[in-house]
Amino acid sequence: MNKGLTKVLTVSLLALTSLSIGAAMAYPGMHKKDEGVAQSSIDLISVLPETYPIDVVPFSDANGKPVDFSQYRGKVIMVNMWATWCPPCVRELPAIERLSSKFDKAKFEVLPISIDLEGKAQVEPFLKELGMEGFTSYYDEKQQLGQVFPLDTIPATFILNEEGELIAFVRTFVDWDDEKAVELIQSFIDKPI
Repeated sequence: MNKGLTKVLTVSLLALTSLSIGAAMAYPGMHKKDEGVAQSSIDLISVLPETYPIDVVPFSDANGKPVDFSQYRGKVIMVNMWATWCPPCVRELPAIERLSSKFDKAKFEVLPISIDLEGKAQVEPFLKELGMEGFTSYYDEKQQLGQVFPLDTIPATFILNEEGELIAFVRTFVDWDDEKAVELIQSFIDKPI
């Protein structure tokens, strides 16, 4: 490769890197932890120092009915953004389903929300192939939730308190079968508002 082309490629790569590093963060505390290597994927979850209000943005249920987070006030909500084309997302789904069953539905709700462009028509057959016909997914084909959550990296999980405020997030695969996940979620449920 000639030196001129190498220099152009290097400068372009540096420019792209600086653009991504300089991108605005969606909410306080949304940056990578540099506290060393995590021993558990649960350690990758960032718990915000203060709650962060989340605007009401609709998504839909399996019947196409509009849903939003205000309907779940009074519960801790775990929102998991996923897609069929995302292998780590698909890998998380069974563990998310198992995690959901470990808590009282009156206090904790898991909302897996697919961002697949074809919505239910694409997701339901996919879940059936996985043997997860009973898995409840919600849909955001137009990615409207991108107004409140960055959707450039999935899987992404956002945890809201009983008031619908963001309290924690993680933007990577997490092993939700880890016992530390149960402990963390329980600590959010037990935390007084």
